This record gives sequence, C-alpha cells and structure tokens, in this order.
Amino acid sequence: MKTNPLNKGVVTENFIGIGTVTRKMVRERAVELAVINGRSAQDVSKSDGEQAKRELTGGSDMDPQEAMLESIPEAKRWDPVPGSTGRQAPESPSEDEDDEGRSESEQLVEQGVAEAEHDQMLQATREAAKEDKGEP
Repeated sequence: MKTNPLNKGVVTENFIGIGTVTRKMVRERAVELAVINGRSAQDVSKSDGEQAKRELTGGSDMDPQEAMLESIPEAKRWDPVPGSTGRQAPESPSEDEDDEGRSESEQLVEQGVAEAEHDQMLQATREAAKEDKGEP
C-alpha cells in the first residue's frame, strides 16, 4: 500500500513547493526560530536546529522525550479499575488519514496555519528590531 506524501513533512512554503529538504533550508529555518525567540541570527541553538529539521521533515512537533512519554499506551499510564484487563478493537487505518486521524484537508489547513503563524512571528520580530534601532 502506498503511503500518502502529505503525511510526511512540509510540502510547500508560501505556496511554493519546497522539494527535497536541504541542510541550507534547515539552517535558514533554525535562524528564523532563533530570531523569533529573541536571539540574534548568529545565536542559533542546537534545539533550534532540531526543531527546524522536525518541522521541515515532518517529525513530531514534540521533543523526543515528550513524544516517547506520549507513545506509552494510556492503559499503561493509568489503570482506572485495578485488575481489569479490557482490550481495544483494532482500527483499520484509512489511506486518506494520518496517524492522528486527520484528513488530507485538515493536514493542509493545519500546515498553512502553522506557516502563516511562523511568518507573522518572524515579521513582527523583524519590525520590533527595526523600531529598537530607531529605523522608520
């Protein structure tokens, strides 16, 4: 069965297809994240690079440690009735849905909203920096 390419990583940036994610793209995104977080473009942290790579390649939005905790089945995290076994019926995955059950449309909308939010934060940070320097 073919997997849906929309479930894996960023497909477009500002409505332009990005193609294969390169190191340069990851570096540029990491610089943007550093600027948004109030640091200079030269002060890019390792976590900025990791987050940029996750965003561009479709990795989890959570850091790896948090993702590992979330991956533990809820039944193992909390047992409402001690001693009850219970079981979960298997779900058949839909080709049009991702692991979280979101349709292609929902994925594209979420991706567009995230990209717009990122662009707004970057623009606001740049404008604030210009005002701090006294530029009109």
